[in-house]
Amino acid sequence: MIPFLTPGAPFPPVARALRYPDGLLAAGADLSRDTLLRAYGQGVFPWYSDGDPILWWSPDPRMVLPCARFHVSRSLRRRIAKGGFVVTIDTAFSDVLDACAAPRDEDGGTWLLPEMRDAYRGLHADGFAHSIEVWMDDELAGGLYGVGLGRMFFGESMFSRRTDGSKIALAYLAAQLLAWRMPLIDCQMETAHLASLGAVPVPRRDFVAVVHELVKKPGPRRWRIDADLDPVQTLETAAALD
Repeated sequence: MIPFLTPGAPFPPVARALRYPDGLLAAGADLSRDTLLRAYGQGVFPWYSDGDPILWWSPDPRMVLPCARFHVSRSLRRRIAKGGFVVTIDTAFSDVLDACAAPRDEDGGTWLLPEMRDAYRGLHADGFAHSIEVWMDDELAGGLYGVGLGRMFFGESMFSRRTDGSKIALAYLAAQLLAWRMPLIDCQMETAHLASLGAVPVPRRDFVAVVHELVKKPGPRRWRIDADLDPVQTLETAAALD
């Protein structure tokens, strides 16, 4: 059994999360700013479907992308070198959110329900949620969004409308986070796609311990891509030194 939380109630220790389904910790509470920030700071995130109560998760192991280990494939290196795109941060948060919420399967469902999108828009307005946009031919070609606390970035979702749109966004994000001394991107769930990009599963206890330290450290004052950022050079140099 999992507890049903009232708004403002503390989350139980993540060690109490269920083994099956993996990481289900609690239900209920709300999607207020304070609740979401407390959740992320404890290694917990919301994920539920229409008609369900709010469900809170902390899976074990946790999929994490060390920025210094982002895998720049030959094809991605060539694509970035070719250019023809512009990468920005926080210029089209709502558009990225809506693109991530677009149905991707035959049943037309989405986990990014309207109330969740409203909650993340609120976090964005308060400076905690951020989007990375990739533009091609003046159109949004791909991107991702997540939550930044201190020197920790919690990735939530990404999308592509053009080939490699989301990979370009993630490469630029990883490189920029390294420039800000932010070492990790939380990827939540293990997938083969994330593993191909360098993400690895880590024990939940280790992940939570690192999160507790990183969220206390001062993060960047302004979320913006550095004008001189070379993502391939930054990532390959970091990988060589790792």
